[in-house]
Amino acid sequence: MKPRTLITGGTRGIGAAIAQRLAEAGHDLVLGYVHDDAAAELAVAAAEAHGATCTSVRADLLEPEGVEELFAAAGEVTGVVNNAGATMHIGPLAETPVDIIRRTIELNLTAAVLVARAAVRVMSTAYTGSGGVLVNISSGAATRGAAGEYVQYAAAKAGIDVLTLGLADEVADQGIRVVGVAPGTIRTNIHADAGEPGRLDRVAAQIPLRRAGEPAEVAEAVAWLMSEAASYVTGTTLRVAGGR
Repeated sequence: MKPRTLITGGTRGIGAAIAQRLAEAGHDLVLGYVHDDAAAELAVAAAEAHGATCTSVRADLLEPEGVEELFAAAGEVTGVVNNAGATMHIGPLAETPVDIIRRTIELNLTAAVLVARAAVRVMSTAYTGSGGVLVNISSGAATRGAAGEYVQYAAAKAGIDVLTLGLADEVADQGIRVVGVAPGTIRTNIHADAGEPGRLDRVAAQIPLRRAGEPAEVAEAVAWLMSEAASYVTGTTLRVAGGR
């Protein structure tokens, strides 16, 4: 059976790189996104160029029915990459607006937990599924705290690491492996979207490898974790952060 994978936030940045790499590995794809139709079209075309059947679904995971709408449109899947996320703001916690804090936690933790719940209900042999793999995209910030920049985001991503650990144990006998990937500073638009396009250059010198990572490097880790080569790996989060 050809794998069929849903990727939330699958049309830009790390998500788009994961989509392309999984298409190369023989997955058919469903790409969730919330805005930027042009990016969605490009991501679908890139996946199809590698022979994948690929569709995009526009759904806002912060809306009450957003997760349900996405999974209803996706149908049966054998894998889910729980990738949608954003820092939304860069600055000390005391200077971060309350609504930004709430939205950051709702997107990066609450929505991700709901995506994980839906993934289990679709893939678990305890329901109607035949098993599969859930990959939760965490962050290197989860263990470093991101002081002065986005501690609320780091706190939410720390929750994702615990989600990976606990849920893996919970569904191990239901045919599902739950794993995580924690990217460090990666060359995407996430920092520009949060208001500091130059952050990559500012922090690169603090990274042992002295550079930002590329989305494709994160995608390689995800592809391995979803493959049979990682069949004995569950409940763990792989750090892709240049040594930091």
